[in-house]
Formats: sequence, structure tokens, C-alpha cells
Amino acid sequence: MLHKDVYLQSLVYELPQEVVTTDSIYERLGPTFKRLGIPESWISSLSGVSERRVWPVGEKLSDIAIRIARKALEKSGFKPEDIGCVICTSVSKEFIEPSMACMVHNALNLPETTISYDIANACLAFINGISYMGQLIDQGLIKAALVVDVESSRRVMENTVKNLAQDHIDLTDFSKRFAGLTLGSGACAAVVCNSELASEKHKVMGHVTLADTRYCHHCIGSFTDIITDQTSLMKAGIELAKRTWDLAAKTLADWRPELIDQYICHQVGARHSRLLFETLGIENKKSFQTFPFLGNMGPASAPITLAMAAEKGVIKALSRVAVLGIGSGLNCSMMEIVW
Repeated sequence: MLHKDVYLQSLVYELPQEVVTTDSIYERLGPTFKRLGIPESWISSLSGVSERRVWPVGEKLSDIAIRIARKALEKSGFKPEDIGCVICTSVSKEFIEPSMACMVHNALNLPETTISYDIANACLAFINGISYMGQLIDQGLIKAALVVDVESSRRVMENTVKNLAQDHIDLTDFSKRFAGLTLGSGACAAVVCNSELASEKHKVMGHVTLADTRYCHHCIGSFTDIITDQTSLMKAGIELAKRTWDLAAKTLADWRPELIDQYICHQVGARHSRLLFETLGIENKKSFQTFPFLGNMGPASAPITLAMAAEKGVIKALSRVAVLGIGSGLNCSMMEIVW
């Protein structure tokens, strides 16, 4: 999918203040590690996550979504009536209905003609959301859209620690629940628009995605838990990423490692990143990484990493940026943005 007239006008993020270190989690699981003979250093080297953040107890995700959406709209310089669609892409939920986007729509006083709905695709939803809004923009159906995401890991993390502390847990159980210890929290929002409205020239060039849904049962997440077949999921995910990379090379102009300036990945952990880069033949030094201090923030991971990289000057004007992600399901998406 190539985009003709889609620009990233604003991209903002917010991180919780409370930090939870991996050492503090491992201290709580000390008896389990000892009983199973698991060295803490081995576990740490696999994930590479040293800390993550959590929102305050009792803070509503919808309030955070409204706050970050308002920041994105203000930064864009647009008026509420400029926004033709608002979507929320969060995995984290407090309720089944209404959509989180409805809450944002109401709080920002968007017009009744502004479409609002939630979409979900595990860790890829924000990337997909930008592209889907881009398609509406390219078709002339809207001029601008607002994409919002807020993720909260506290409930899953605490439940995972509680479950892993039980005496009956064995190595298989530990492996299946380990992903719950690597999750982080954060919020982000973006405004995308056409060239008529754009004052920022961050052009979204295109987006490709492939699916291998034979693995749809290999990572199952709920409001309180996540169970993963880590080995098979990672192997299948990396293989799917290679096929998606090849599709991107056929679809997007000059999609080659030597011509891409920066890689922004949905970040699962150290082992996953190493294998992904080795398989795709891309340089680790071109990847700005946040998982060591933010953990895996689901759909918020890639956009927050992109925003931080731009903020720190890692991404400069006219940089060619490849945004890569693999989501449980399995799905894989890749997007190019010329900054």
C-alpha cells in the first residue's frame, strides 16, 4: 500500500512517573528462581529489560487517552473541526464498550461528523491505524485524523508475579508467563493529514503487512494475563518478518538496508531484536531502542520510540525511517516515513 498524500503532522507521548525495576520483580520471585534453578542473570540477558513504568493506581486509561490526544491536537495546530476521524488502538482496556475513541471525541469536542471508533491488532494497531487513516486521506474522504493509544502493564505484571510465585509452577509454566514480566506502560497520539493542511513534512510513504495466522493460539492475552509459546512464536515471527521485508522491498521504492537511515521497531526484548536484525541483515546501530528502560509497551512501543528518537535528534530532516513490527496473531507490518 503506497500513500500519495499523507503526512505525520504531530506525534506526542507521555510516560508514567512510577518506575518498576526488573531487580525488584526478581526479588519477589527469588524463591521460584531458586526452586527452578533459574539464574537471574540468564533471564535478564534474554529480555534486556531493566525497568518499566506503570500508571498510578486508580488513574483511568480514558483520562490518559484524552490528555495525550489533546496534546497531539494542540501540537498539530489544527482545530477540532479539521479532524475527520479519531481512532484508539489500545490493547489495554478498562471496559468493553463504548469505544475509547468516543471518550476522546467527547472530551475534545469534536464535531458530530467526525467518525470515532477503536481498532485492535495486538502490537501493530497504531502502525496500522496511521495507514488506515492514510487511506481515507488519500481517497479524499477526510483531511486529517487523530490516532491515540494508551497502554497499562500494572495489572498483567502483578498477576504474572502472583502466578509465578506459586509452588506448583514449573519451567514450562514460567516460560509461558515470562512475557508478562517484560511489559511496560505509556501513551501516545498522532495527527496525520494531507498536504493541504500539513506544515510538518514527515511524509508517510507506504505500508505493507502480512499474516501467518496458524500461530493465532501461540500468544493469548487477557485483561489480567498473557500466555505465550515463546520459542515457536519468535521463530515464526522472524520468518514472517523476513517475508514482509521482501514484500516491502517490492512495494516501497529503494527499500534496502543501506538506504534506510533509522529503524524504529516494536520492541519485545534483546533476544528478539538481535535475531530480527541478523535475519533481515540490518545494522543494530541504526536502531533506536527503548525496551531496556520502557519494556514492551505493545502498540505504543513503536510510536513512542519514534517520537523519542526524533526528540533526541537521532532522526533528522529527510531521514528515511523504517517502522517495523510483529504482533501476536501472527501479523507483521512495515512502514516507511521520510522525516
